Amino acid sequence: MSEADAIGIMNTDTTTITDVTGNAYFAPLLPWQQTLWTQMTRRISMPAQQLPHALLAAGMQGMGKRAFVWRLVAWLLCRNRDQNPLGACGHCESCQWLKSGTHPSLQVLPITSMPTEANNQEGGPESVSSTKKAKAESKTKKAASPASLTIKIDDIRALRPFIYQGGQGLRICVLDHAEQMTIAAANALLKTLEEPQAQVHLLLMSDMPAKLLPTIKSRVQQLPLQTIHPAIALDYVTQQLGGTINRQIVSPDDIKQVLQLANGAPLAAIDMAKSTWYSMRGLWLTTWQALRSGKRSAIAASEYWQKQLSLLEFIRLTELMMLDVRRVCLGLASIQSDIDISAALASHPPSDGALETLTLELQQTKAALQQNVQEKFAYDNLMQQLAQL
Repeated sequence: MSEADAIGIMNTDTTTITDVTGNAYFAPLLPWQQTLWTQMTRRISMPAQQLPHALLAAGMQGMGKRAFVWRLVAWLLCRNRDQNPLGACGHCESCQWLKSGTHPSLQVLPITSMPTEANNQEGGPESVSSTKKAKAESKTKKAASPASLTIKIDDIRALRPFIYQGGQGLRICVLDHAEQMTIAAANALLKTLEEPQAQVHLLLMSDMPAKLLPTIKSRVQQLPLQTIHPAIALDYVTQQLGGTINRQIVSPDDIKQVLQLANGAPLAAIDMAKSTWYSMRGLWLTTWQALRSGKRSAIAASEYWQKQLSLLEFIRLTELMMLDVRRVCLGLASIQSDIDISAALASHPPSDGALETLTLELQQTKAALQQNVQEKFAYDNLMQQLAQL
């Protein structure tokens, strides 16, 4: 029996796996991470071995890197870890500190990444239950704003007393969204990496490691979290969805499709499948065709969709649809076999320039959302762009 079977894989509504208390530190181990977990915990438990000074968990959203890191943090700090190789005990003084968010041996940057029910989602707020959705979306928008994720030089400097205090036992610094460090912050961190301190460990997490300075990446050991066997991913997503997507019974092909759309990231696939907007792909295609043919005005379409989805959800839906539109325009098969994108494009495929214009508009609209732009006007503008595509 695998560890996942032994402790039970829980159904989750967010892409950061959490236990019933909403705490990511004590969640079940993801199936594709079992081998790495065993290797690391056995190595650390050996008298002559220790954890590397700095580790990097990197890769696309939805692969579970944050779930692994927070679980590892809890286990490393757990007072009873020698008796609990499968994860932190959840009961000792250290575990209680983690639950309360006041552990004296843990520092997290940015502070919005500290594990809570609303933070650390790798795929977005769509999967939050309807009764909590509006509140969770508001918290997630605030937590995910560029300003709140940026790590500045003053933040790194503020870590120095914690890192260099000496004689205080094991200490861990977690830097989430490490690619968001300013150049000055990255250079300040580099000095810390070049002067490792005993019992101090830095754990970096990044969705876009290509944006990290090469000098940073050369001084950290990367965790091999990116490779997930397709069969394991398919089995996990199937189990978590319970054979349904938005209460509709689905086939194995439907599960494979959502996994492919999520680039093989199981948690992102689950988040996508549970979102309201995923079930509205066919309706989006119908609206787009009506806009292009002039059968429906942009204002009328905007008014309708504003009642169906938030602007951010509509943007995510549009971005997903545009991926397949581009594929078909390039002569490739559509990933989405349950809707006929090829037929919609047969008589009037959009130009490359028009596609680029829409892509830019989507990016600018997402940025504008952080500045409290009025959603109605942004919605109207997007519908006009779609009509011209």
